[in-house]
Amino acid sequence: MASNRHTDGVLDAARECVLAYGVRRTTLTDVARRAGVSRMTLYRRWPDVKTLVADLMTREWTRLLAGVDRSDPVAAIVSGVRRLREHPLWRKIVEADPELLLPYLLRRRGATQEAALAALEEMLGDLRKARAVLLVAQSFLLSAPTVLDPVTLDDLDAELAALLEAYLEGS
Repeated sequence: MASNRHTDGVLDAARECVLAYGVRRTTLTDVARRAGVSRMTLYRRWPDVKTLVADLMTREWTRLLAGVDRSDPVAAIVSGVRRLREHPLWRKIVEADPELLLPYLLRRRGATQEAALAALEEMLGDLRKARAVLLVAQSFLLSAPTVLDPVTLDDLDAELAALLEAYLEGS
């Protein structure tokens, strides 16, 4: 338990640093100072800021997705997209360091995507549909800002719901 508290304290400090400076300008020294631990303590677990931030993103976004009511799959997916889009860490990374997201879009799934796939498969009972829905949800999450004006995020969320309802009808 102490280990989890220690890890959470370091991740909390990393979150504060990233929100204040962005990922590229955050150093392990900044995080160690803010967390009240030595740099060597951090280096034992995280070799660099990128690895630490990956763990931070996993913690933040899996917690957020775990809090979504899954009783209605369409509402859960739209809510998850909206909540991620509004999350301060997500917003900071998209605004300041969007290249951090590319490996998770082009090369491999991350822990958050794995958790989302597992939740979607459980809700939908179909692995192929879960993967298709994840791709659609990711596009609404990532690309929504590129198609705004005069369309709003609320309009896009309504369209995502309509799209999902039509796709999942009969599931």
